[in-house]
Amino acid sequence: MTDLLVRLYDLPTVAPRPAVAERGIVIRRAMAAERHVVLAWIVAQFGPAWRSEAARAFTRPVTTLWIAVKDQAVIGFACYDCTMRGFFGPTGVDPAARGLGVGEALLFATLHDMRAMEYGYAIIGGVGPEAFYRRSLDVIAIPGSDTGIYGGMLHSPGDGPPDP
Repeated sequence: MTDLLVRLYDLPTVAPRPAVAERGIVIRRAMAAERHVVLAWIVAQFGPAWRSEAARAFTRPVTTLWIAVKDQAVIGFACYDCTMRGFFGPTGVDPAARGLGVGEALLFATLHDMRAMEYGYAIIGGVGPEAFYRRSLDVIAIPGSDTGIYGGMLHSPGDGPPDP
């Protein structure tokens, strides 16, 4: 898996797809008081390793984790400055909500937030769904990043997303 580089200084302004708002889905910054709810959802959907990364978003003076909410329930999240400063991710959307524009809305909310925090570039590390990012952004694959920052990371049984 390769790392991707994103220029934040010329991000397109993207409004959420109509399907997001029409379905009552709200994209917003997570509040510190929601930490336990958001992190429990992340563990249930994607495993304990992603919880470790996402938990760091709540330690920042301004939370760096964005959520998608429908009917008072989390259906997606995206964060930055968790594994390393300047890194976007992890991010994930409930399988039942995929294809509705939720991932794209979370991606742009998070990247625009990074730009507002004076980042010029973002790194999307260890990219899985590269086609998703290439559809939405003008990204550059970072040469030699195949193992990236995750290469020597410790793992425990159950890390990562559950098998489909």
